[in-house]
Amino acid sequence: MNQLDRQYQDLLFKLIADGSVKETRNGKTVSVFGQQIRHKMSDGFPLLTTKKMYWNGIVTELLWFLRGDTNIKYLVDNGCHIWDGDVYQAYVKKHKHAIRTEGNRSELAIQSLEKQLIYPQEEFINKIKTDAEFAKTWGDLGPIYGKQWRSWRKWSGKEVMQDFYETNIDEIDQIANSIHLLKTDPDSRRNKVSAWNVGELDQMTLPPCHTDFQFYTRELSFNERIKLIVNSLKSNAPLLMEEDEKTIEWLNNNNIPTRAISLMWNQRSVDVPLGLPFNIASYGLLLEIIAKMVNMVPDELIGNLGDCHIYENQLPGCREQITREPFALPKLSINDTYWVTSDDAHEYTLDTEILSMLIEDFKIEGYESHPAIKFPLSN
Repeated sequence: MNQLDRQYQDLLFKLIADGSVKETRNGKTVSVFGQQIRHKMSDGFPLLTTKKMYWNGIVTELLWFLRGDTNIKYLVDNGCHIWDGDVYQAYVKKHKHAIRTEGNRSELAIQSLEKQLIYPQEEFINKIKTDAEFAKTWGDLGPIYGKQWRSWRKWSGKEVMQDFYETNIDEIDQIANSIHLLKTDPDSRRNKVSAWNVGELDQMTLPPCHTDFQFYTRELSFNERIKLIVNSLKSNAPLLMEEDEKTIEWLNNNNIPTRAISLMWNQRSVDVPLGLPFNIASYGLLLEIIAKMVNMVPDELIGNLGDCHIYENQLPGCREQITREPFALPKLSINDTYWVTSDDAHEYTLDTEILSMLIEDFKIEGYESHPAIKFPLSN
């Protein structure tokens, strides 16, 4: 039975029935605080079925994060427009500020200049796609998720002179560090990746909603390892598998995983109708990718949710989604045939592996869902 959609519907119901009404910077909400989503990956891939999900967008954004990219050009080039509104708002805000503060202009002159100098959003996004220099200047969102995951700035020295700050900075690749820990110290309680860099929040177009995540691993039992063989239909497996030295040697020689890996993420702000379904699937996909990279079995996905909210104009769609009967969860198929790994490349780096991952390498099989629900987005 699909318990993931049920958990999600229960959260929607709780918000509608018990949520506190709040006036926020971008509209009225109903909200509750401190909820949790738990999902066993063996029950299916966590892609909600009570509305049709935007799978290609989920994959595209996650690969963008993993690349350490913060410019929306990669997203736009691959047909993903979920960050368009945020970067466009920043562009408009900066231009309006410049127009209103440069010179002594009348309100009529200001409005005329704004029409002349500020592109409409559709034209702006087309310029991002077709003009590399324009994209470089206006397409960046600041040091958001990918930047923090792959190149967190570490300041060295007690005092840093402003004119020489570049020589006093080291960058920390948190994803590479996590993979290293999983391989060398899988029981470490310090395997955590953070996007909440307090010193750079003011440089971000939008502070991180999902702030950090943590890995946890456990040893697989002998029976769990045997079940992996049965599920993968390895034709050369011994017919009778007894827990003895010879069998364990066979399992190890055939690269049968010895550990299961779980991921827990923390989220300070949760747009439940629009953002949360995306976040659940994205972290489920991240867990699958990292598990494959370190030869572990995806185990449990856990989301700790802070301010969970529904915007007033999203309520009709939420009421509709609560009434829908969930379908069975789909399966994820990953084609890693052409991924560059440490065995394939003489000078392997994490970037060579991530850059070899293509959006089309990740397929959802057996996905049946209800129709999409058009929820308004509040930037």
